[in-house]
Parts: sequence; C-alpha cells; structure tokens
Amino acid sequence: MSTIFAPSSGLPPAAISVIRISGPDAFAAARALAGGLPVPREARLRTLRDPASGDHLDSALVLVFPAPNTATGEDLVELHVHGGRAVIAAVEAALARQPGLRRAAPGEFTRRALTNGRIDLAEAEGLGDLLSAETELQRRAALAMADGTLSRQIADWRTTLLGLAARLEASLDFSDEADVDPVLLDGIRDEARAVASAIESSLSAPAVERLRDGIRVVLAGPPNSGKSTLLNALARREAAIVSPIAGTTRDRIEVPVSRAGIPFLLTDTAGLRDSAGDTIEAIGIDRASQAIAVADIVLWLGDQAPPEERMLPLHARADVAGRENMPNGAMLAVSAETGSGVEQLWELLVDRSASLIPGASDMALNQRQRAHCQEALEALNDLDASDELVVADSLRRANIALARITGDVGIEAMLDALFSRFCIGK
Repeated sequence: MSTIFAPSSGLPPAAISVIRISGPDAFAAARALAGGLPVPREARLRTLRDPASGDHLDSALVLVFPAPNTATGEDLVELHVHGGRAVIAAVEAALARQPGLRRAAPGEFTRRALTNGRIDLAEAEGLGDLLSAETELQRRAALAMADGTLSRQIADWRTTLLGLAARLEASLDFSDEADVDPVLLDGIRDEARAVASAIESSLSAPAVERLRDGIRVVLAGPPNSGKSTLLNALARREAAIVSPIAGTTRDRIEVPVSRAGIPFLLTDTAGLRDSAGDTIEAIGIDRASQAIAVADIVLWLGDQAPPEERMLPLHARADVAGRENMPNGAMLAVSAETGSGVEQLWELLVDRSASLIPGASDMALNQRQRAHCQEALEALNDLDASDELVVADSLRRANIALARITGDVGIEAMLDALFSRFCIGK
C-alpha cells in the first residue's frame, strides 16, 4: 500500500498547518526531511530540509504515531508547520519526491481508518458531518454519531438478534423428530419484537438531513406582498432585490440562516398569479409551486386566505398606511421596514421547527441508515410466521441489514453460512 500525505487542518493561510503522512513509508519520509524522529507521541521541534537540495523548508513540530493505534491504523506522522501557502507547498513538494509517497485523495485518510477498523461506516459518516457542522445542533448530532452512539446501539440490537438466532439454530439442530418447542419460539419472537420496536422508535425520529440541509421555510404570496423585503429582514442582509414593480422576483432565492442553533433555508419565490402572457414569469411561478410542495414551513403573505391549510398566514407590510388592522386568520403582523414582529416570527419558526429536527435523545439517522433500519424492520415482520425456518430467515435478514449500517460486511457471509442449511427447506 502506498504512503499518502496531505494537510489535515484548515485551508491556508493560517498560523499553523498540520501535514499528515500515513502508510508504511511514513517514518522514512519524515526522517528524510527532519533528519531524525522524536520518540512516539512526543512533540519535538525539528528543522525540515529538502532531501534533494538541502534547502531549509521550515521549523516544525514533529509527532510520530506507530501503528496500529493511530487515526488510520497505519504508521502516521504529523508535521506542524507554519500555515503559509508557500511553506505548505514546499513541504508537500519535498514529500512528493520521496519514494512510495503520493498526495492523498479526498477522504482517503478516513477511508483507511475505516478499512483498518479504526472506525466503522456510521462513525465515518458522523465524522464527515462533524467537519461540516455550522450550528450547535449539527455539532451535537454529528459528535454523537462520530463517537459511536449509533454503532453501539446497532451492536446491542445485533447481539440480541444473534443470540436469538443461536438459540433457534440449536433448537433446529435437534428438531428432526419433533417440532421446535413452542414456548421457546414464542420467547424468541417476543425478544425480537422488542428489537423491532426499538428500531421503529428510531425511525420515527426526524431525519438528520433536516439538521444538515436546514428547515425549509418558503415565503409565498401574490406579487408585491413583501416577500423579498421580509426575507432580507429575516436574513439581516440584502439577499433579494426589492422593488415596487410587481413580479421582480422571477426565480427562487435561497438563503441559509441559523437561529437558536437551528439551521434554516429561507426561500423567496415568485409572486403567485395568472401569468399566461409571460413565459419567464410562468416558469418562476412553477418553481415557486415546487418549492412550496417540498417546504417544511410555508409563510403566506397574501391578504386573502392561503390556498393551502398548512400555510401560516401573516399580515405583512403592517407599517403601510391603511394596513394597521390585522385581518381575521392572520397569525402575526410583521413589518420588515420597522422590524415590528420579526423577532416574534423567528420565535414562531423556532417553535414550529422543534418537531422537525432530532431531539437530544434521538439518534439522528441519515437516509442510508434509515433505509437499512427499515429493511431490518421489514425482515422482522415475518416473526409471526408459523414455520420456524421463516423466523430464522427473518432474524438472518435483519442482522444483515443492521450490519450494513456500520459497514460490518464480514458478518453477512457468516450469517448466510449459519442459516443456509435451514432456509432451503427441511
């Protein structure tokens, strides 16, 4: 296997940049630049020189981590160099000239950690979310995943199901002349149903994509109803063009905003009206309808009743003369010009979002993980079958589905071998 290197810290320029080297030639390459290596896991200051020319590259802290107890499971070296672009480029160029070394592909350090068993697939996904987290809720959910919260839960479920499978297998081994003990089979069913109930509870929690992508809040209404002005007030910047000319907004304008630690994606849309004579505006209205269809929350700014019951009616432009009185049905009067009602609107949005995002005690599953949990749950639906072979196959398929969540694919062959002789027929 080749030895890889790449910066593992943020983009330069910065005060310090960490260049990571991982693989069988990591120590030799670092020694060629630093002249000597410190004892493992002790940082020491070393002068880095280009082995080819002897040129002074930088003064750096060098740390050495022998395999297998490293981030990647391989021999690993960290060079803590000054974070200027030229310094990093010079050190990387010198490393690239070393035998057996190449620049790491995107995500390759994490891939090697996964391959070498340092983390599992669910933890790797959590690490990716943690690196991109921008809000407190995103950080908490990602940290729980990266720390193995889901992996431990999956392991508990699989331990239970594997134990039940072993008990059923033992019973099947001695059932040539008699059926499996009904009391034993009922007990196996009850314990497996408890696992199914726990999986179902996890699936009932909101998906992690709401934390990653944001709660989709769409501002809808007729032209000149104040949508763009309100969007700018909520975003606290001039994100959308505001004009007294009806139909100024022709396309969707999306603005990510964080409030109370919750990520939101605010969407301004074209005014809804009959636009048969304007092809471009018709396209904008169609896109507005599409945005409304997939929105989590729709704010209706029209004076008339909203076309859909799920829309939240607002009394917009409350500062305009003649609009002081809030009409019946409107939930809140807002004025983007004066700021009146904007904070109350944010409180309303945060409150409505509480049921749309994972809570502190929820396992925030992503789409892939939810699909495998659903697969396991569907497999356990066969627990009530009268044929014990079908029950055995149900446990087998549920275990395989859960194993896919953590990337523990090796267990699949074992399970197939374990139950193949029972599930062909007897």
